[in-house]
Amino acid sequence: MRTVLIAISIFCFSATQVYAQEAKARLNHIAFYVTDLKVSTDFYMNLVGLDSIPEPFHDGLHTWLLIGPKSHLHLIVGGKQRFEHHKHTHLCFTVASVEDFAKKLNDRKIYYEDWPGKPYAITTRVDGVKQLYLKDPDGYWIEINDARE
Repeated sequence: MRTVLIAISIFCFSATQVYAQEAKARLNHIAFYVTDLKVSTDFYMNLVGLDSIPEPFHDGLHTWLLIGPKSHLHLIVGGKQRFEHHKHTHLCFTVASVEDFAKKLNDRKIYYEDWPGKPYAITTRVDGVKQLYLKDPDGYWIEINDARE
C-alpha cells in the first residue's frame, strides 16, 4: 500500500509539474511592420542569417523567419515611414564571433556602434560578452552578441 501511495504521489507531482510548465507563457513571434518587405527580408536573411519558414497567407505581404526553436519574426509590409526607436528596445541575436560579424558589416559599409554609441566599435560587457548594435532598414535596433547561454 505504501508503494502505491508513493507512486500516486510521484504521478500527481509530475502531472502538476507538466501542467505548470504548459501553463507558462512562451514567445511565439515578434511582428515588425516594415516599409519594404524585400529589403527587410534580405537584411534578416542575408545579413543577420535567419532562415525563412512557410507562412500561411501566401499574399506577398509577409515573411516569416525562424528566431528560435518555436519562435518567429514576422515581417509585415505596410509601414508608411521609418521611425526612430530607442536602443533599449531591441532584438538580440547571438553569433559565433562578433568580430567576424563586424567584418561583414564593414565589408558592406553598414554602420554599427557599441552600447554607448561609438561608431564601428564593439562593447565588451562585464561578463565578457561582446556586442554591437545596428539598425534594420526600418530603424529597429538589433544587438549582435556572442553570449553562450
